[in-house]
Amino acid sequence: MIDWADEGRQWLEVGGKRLEARCWGPGPAQAPTIVLLHEGLGCISLWRDFPQALAQATGCGVLAYSRAGYGQSDPSPLPWPLDYMTREALEVLPHVLDQAGLKQVVLLGHSDGASIAAIYAGRLHDDRLRGLVLMAPHFFTEEVGLAEIARALDAWKETDLRDRLARHHRDPDNAFLGWNGAWLDADFRDWNIEDVIDGITVPVLAIQGLDDQYGTLAQIEALRARLKNPPEVRLLEECRHSPYLDQPDASVEAVAGFVARVINEMQYSA
Repeated sequence: MIDWADEGRQWLEVGGKRLEARCWGPGPAQAPTIVLLHEGLGCISLWRDFPQALAQATGCGVLAYSRAGYGQSDPSPLPWPLDYMTREALEVLPHVLDQAGLKQVVLLGHSDGASIAAIYAGRLHDDRLRGLVLMAPHFFTEEVGLAEIARALDAWKETDLRDRLARHHRDPDNAFLGWNGAWLDADFRDWNIEDVIDGITVPVLAIQGLDDQYGTLAQIEALRARLKNPPEVRLLEECRHSPYLDQPDASVEAVAGFVARVINEMQYSA
């Protein structure tokens, strides 16, 4: 269980693996919880000061965890299965929410984390789930994204990228090679999870940088085309793949406004 009085590193155990977790703000008995799902090379520490800013701006609790293979969590055996995001959404995330004792939840995912959040909302029925914030989501592969991931592999081989990742990941080889190897697998070109959008019934906020190097607005258009209720969409100028880093004030403002509307609709009660 998560001790909401302790904002230091804590541990969850799911599927025989220890996963690091941290929380900020009020506990689930006092307020809804925003759960952060990180990108393909992310972890708790790489959210920087975004969790604290969210807790202050929304009055919600914020929970972040590092998936297996990332941060200080236990590693995940290589090679990663090509459906690793679906497995995370259906086999791991439900246990994280249960162990944290959450009552009302908004999932906020970035990149791979946004895909995981969408799969969770589209495939599972969870009465705790009240909204989704999808930052730079991926629903299908695009050549622009695959080319950027190939450039990341070159950087891994030729620059100090491994050393920089080692500042945040206990096993940087596991984190990088697991993610990069899956995305660059020839069979991954056919990866497509657009069908999960059809099953999403909660309100959705999508945030995308107009200069995103990993994906185009085709991802947002797919969301608009298939979602039962129109999403809120924020397109940010001078913003690449990480809105919470490139445009932190605009990102916090957008999330805070969305969460406030969701909270008003659900009349929070633990």
